[in-house]
Amino acid sequence: MPTALSRRLLIGAAAFILAATQAAAAEPLKIGVSAGPLADVLKLTNEIAKKKGIEVRLVEFTDWITPNEAVNSGDLDANFFQHAAFLATQSAHRGFRLVQVDKAGVIVPVGLFSRKIKSLDEIKEGDRVAISNDTINGGRALLLLERAGLIKLKPGIGLRATPLDVVDNPKRLRFVELDAAQIYRSLDDVTVGMVNLTFLIPAGGDPRSALIVDRTVEDQLVLRFVSRPENKDDPRLRSYVDVFKSPEVKSYIEAKLPAFIAAF
Repeated sequence: MPTALSRRLLIGAAAFILAATQAAAAEPLKIGVSAGPLADVLKLTNEIAKKKGIEVRLVEFTDWITPNEAVNSGDLDANFFQHAAFLATQSAHRGFRLVQVDKAGVIVPVGLFSRKIKSLDEIKEGDRVAISNDTINGGRALLLLERAGLIKLKPGIGLRATPLDVVDNPKRLRFVELDAAQIYRSLDDVTVGMVNLTFLIPAGGDPRSALIVDRTVEDQLVLRFVSRPENKDDPRLRSYVDVFKSPEVKSYIEAKLPAFIAAF
C-alpha cells in the first residue's frame, strides 16, 4: 500500500507530466518550407489554421538540405518542400530518420529554360546544359532531355540517372551540375538549364517561357509534409495538414499557381 509520501510524489509527477504536455501543446508548431510559392501556400494555411486555434510558425529556407537537418535534430516539427524520391535519397545518404505525414501535397513541375535560345531546335553541338547536382532532380532533368530527343539514357534507369548513364549524346552536350537553387541565376552561363518552379517563380521567372515542361503526375514526385516518426501523429500537425487539404487552399493553388498540381 503506498504511503502518504509516495502518493504525494505520484500526484506531483502526474501534475508535472500534465503541465509539460499542456505546455508543449500550447507551443506553436514550427514548420520549415521553401521560400516562394510553397511558403505562400502555407501562409494561407496558417491564416485558416489560426481561426481554428492552431498556431504555426513558418521558417523559410532557400536550400534543400537544411530543412531536413532541422527536422531531424528536433529544431522543427515538420517541413514541406520535398517528394518521396528526394527524401529516400537524402535519408540514405545523410542518415535522416524522417517520414511523410500524409498523402496530401502538391506536384511542382520542372522545365528547361534559356536566355539564349527560343527553341530546343536551336541547341548546337557542345552546348552547356545545367542540371541539378542532387541525384533525383538531376535524373529528372536528364529524363526531360531524353523526352526532348536530345539524349538517350540507359534503359530503365529512371530518376536515378546521372550523366554517366547517358548512352547517346549526338550533340555532345556538356552537363554542368549545380545546386538546384542556383540554376535559374546561372542561365547566362549555359545554353539551357532545368529549373524547378519553386525557384523560378520567386526569382521573377515566367513558367510560360519554358522550352519544355515536365508535369508528370507520379506519387513519388508529390511534395508532402515530413516529420520525425514520433511526431507523425502529433494532433497539432494532423490538424494543420487537414487545414492544408481544405477547399480554400486547393482553390488558391489552382487560381494563383496554375502551373502547380494540387494532390489532395
